[in-house]
Amino acid sequence: MTNPLLPLRRFSDSVLTFPKLILLGVLFLFTTVSFAQGTRLLQQPTLSTTHIAFVYGGDLWVSELSGQRVVRLTSTPAVERDPHFSPDGKHIAFTSNRSGGNAVYTVPVEGGTPTRLTWHPSASSARGWTPDGKKVLYASTRETAPTSYERLWTVPVAGGPSTLLTAQWGTDGSISPDGNSVALDRVDRWDSEWRAYRGGQNTPLVVLNLKDLSETLIPNESTTDIQPLWIGETVYFLSDRDWTTNVWSFTPGAGALKQITTFKGADIKWLGGNNTQLAIEREGYLHLLNPASGTATQLSIDLKGDFPWAETKWEDVSKVARSASLSPSGKRAIMEARGEVFTVPIENGDARNITQSADAADRAPMWSPTGNEIAWFSDQGKKGYNLLIAGQDGLSKPRSIAIGESKMAWEPAWSPDGKYMAFTDDKVRVRIVDIKAGTVQTADVGGTNIERGSLGLTWSPDSKWLAYAKSGLNNFRRIYLWSQADKSTKPITDAFADAFSPTWDFDKKHLYFLASTEVALGSGWANTSAMTSDPEYAAYVVNLRKEDPSPFVPKSDEEAAKEEKKAEADSTKTDDTKKGKKAKGTDSKAVAAKDTTKLETVRIDFEGIERRTMALPIPVRNYPQLINGPAGVVFVAEQKAKTPGLTLQKFTLKEAETKE
Repeated sequence: MTNPLLPLRRFSDSVLTFPKLILLGVLFLFTTVSFAQGTRLLQQPTLSTTHIAFVYGGDLWVSELSGQRVVRLTSTPAVERDPHFSPDGKHIAFTSNRSGGNAVYTVPVEGGTPTRLTWHPSASSARGWTPDGKKVLYASTRETAPTSYERLWTVPVAGGPSTLLTAQWGTDGSISPDGNSVALDRVDRWDSEWRAYRGGQNTPLVVLNLKDLSETLIPNESTTDIQPLWIGETVYFLSDRDWTTNVWSFTPGAGALKQITTFKGADIKWLGGNNTQLAIEREGYLHLLNPASGTATQLSIDLKGDFPWAETKWEDVSKVARSASLSPSGKRAIMEARGEVFTVPIENGDARNITQSADAADRAPMWSPTGNEIAWFSDQGKKGYNLLIAGQDGLSKPRSIAIGESKMAWEPAWSPDGKYMAFTDDKVRVRIVDIKAGTVQTADVGGTNIERGSLGLTWSPDSKWLAYAKSGLNNFRRIYLWSQADKSTKPITDAFADAFSPTWDFDKKHLYFLASTEVALGSGWANTSAMTSDPEYAAYVVNLRKEDPSPFVPKSDEEAAKEEKKAEADSTKTDDTKKGKKAKGTDSKAVAAKDTTKLETVRIDFEGIERRTMALPIPVRNYPQLINGPAGVVFVAEQKAKTPGLTLQKFTLKEAETKE
């Protein structure tokens, strides 16, 4: 059998048929897009008295302060960043990974071949210059152990060994004009885009005296204060203390704190400057800022350049495929890779790029229960994500259903009757889409924000119930059932057990789940003070109806009494009419029984349901997931120690045994 994921490729939007190699569209973020206000996505400005340098498309560019005479200083597939003008404005220090790891380079403002200054195996990132312009300031984790952390170093522009500026932690900094002090940002943030963050990574900026190592802390109340820039007697920096990142200033001598800009909405992303003015990056544009008045003027800079590594090309995206699932017939699989939706044959045929949308992110594809349609969530357009439904061949125009205030969708589940779609959104709400009406309702809300995508949404075989697991106040998960009929929500597991992975049996009489009663204390990955146990989970089955017998009634071999033989006359009746009536009656009953089974719905008797919850007769182990099979069968996924992947155990309810 051929590997269904090889090849899985994208090319250009002009290719539609026979896509054995499927489409990769243009990396549009790196193409030149001109607006009336100039090119967007300009980043990291730095100023001299005559020029502004910045980053665009991973390269360094420089222009006059008016935005005219734009020159491209670097042109490599590598990433250049962190530009800093020398005090005399003749050179620019920057960071580049053109040699493998990040190192510090300098390049003349007129252009030319960059000069590499740092050679240590540890990464180095340019941070500025010493006031005399003879050395470049950079941050590096070199010579730190056992846990690495950044400190500030200097390296001569003419080349030579580096010198540690201070043993104090420092991911960013700016040296005072007299060279006696440094404004220091000590902590490297693992998520610099975490807006309104108020956690432990937020430490005050420090004004450190390099002679006696005394410190002055810039006032801070757990706000994000970054990118210190020392000009004259003032330290300028970015801060979100008014909930939008703006430019602030601090005068070490007077201890005066002042807000320079008062933007609302979009944050300022970068701060640079010279002795008389500042430069900022906001909303993809560069602005010159008067620090005295706080007035900002946007520069209109138009860029034109060749980006050969960003051209349309064939690309194998097999290794980044996710959200894979089989079609109802099992003949094809559907998956998402690089924001595109693909269907792939299990054996014969070609892979198909269904969406071919280089300008949109298409997520979480799934097949309809009937197999003739597929659905996915897409941010195509300007109104956030929508649910799109189209024919499985990709030839029809998709139908779009708005998902309201939900910003994103996780773990979508299509009801077996094809009428509803359930998903979890960014606020951990369990949302139900009526596909025919195009409406959305909220069934429930999860317990914690970090469990979005892991509620385990699953529909009952008759589409009347939705099962899922959500956390309670004690962080233990409980299995809940939502009724499509009356919109009610009820838990069916104990609040002091950690239960998850609800799975319906296709016999419409049973529900399985995993649970543990030994989870103990735990606060999750987001807390550094956690005490956790290493729990094991048992698999359970619930009798949904109170009149059904236990599937695990003890078996006993008994001697059966022999039945007396009926009279020969009764056993040898040959009346054709009687035989015909009997056969006809039997057939009618059989048909009626068959129809009843087909139309049978899932009935749940909640009263006493905890007394009808039974552990499967299998060992208690590390089970992360249950998967339903045919009626009376459930697959138990087991994570074995020192064994990659999962091992599937097939449990048959009738025989009450498992087979690997």
